[in-house]
Amino acid sequence: MVQKKFYFLAFSILLLASSCKDTPTETTPNTSVSEIKKATIIEAPKEIEPEKFVLDEENAIPFFFEYEKTLKEDKVKITTNLGSFTIELYDNVPYHKANFIYLAKKGYFDSTLFHRVVKNFIIQGGNSDNPETGKKRAEIGRYLLPPDTKKGYKHHRGTISMPSSELDNPHKLASPFEFFIVVTKPGSYHLDSTYTAFGKVIEGMDVVDLINSQPVEQGDWPIQNIHILKAEAF
Repeated sequence: MVQKKFYFLAFSILLLASSCKDTPTETTPNTSVSEIKKATIIEAPKEIEPEKFVLDEENAIPFFFEYEKTLKEDKVKITTNLGSFTIELYDNVPYHKANFIYLAKKGYFDSTLFHRVVKNFIIQGGNSDNPETGKKRAEIGRYLLPPDTKKGYKHHRGTISMPSSELDNPHKLASPFEFFIVVTKPGSYHLDSTYTAFGKVIEGMDVVDLINSQPVEQGDWPIQNIHILKAEAF
């Protein structure tokens, strides 16, 4: 009887051991934390840069029409290596005023030159033989401005006006990147019906005269460069 109990007990122990061995246990998949993070990372879409605004023959006038409405500035201080002077712009010549302030605020005039000096007549600025000037023009755009000569402004001494484009230009459309200032006493009135006067020098006319007195070479280009260091609208 004792032997039967012993066999029964041994059989029970074996059965229990077998039962424990066959019972599956939960396991964690062998995946590292870095792999989990890598699998769940979603790359953000790359931002598309907005297309740069460039002026052209079609959009220039509508743009300046709206731009002029937002302007609080009506003066521009031009600083050169020979001194500085201040220009006041006329409100009722809107496209030329807006264009000049726009270019000043874009930094276009900075590092250009007074490249043409005609004794006792004008000084002309806004151009340069520096490739950077051509690059700036290309980034701003290619356009011309229509003349606006019927507002009654005359080319008195100190008047700022805009030259015609050098392109084939029977309508005397203005080259928007350049300007000239009259130094003639009392003025150069033969220009009135052809070129658009859009402002006047209100401070620093002595600097304008100093620029006009500089020696020039053939083509009225100053022998020593006259740099426009800064044009500031305010």
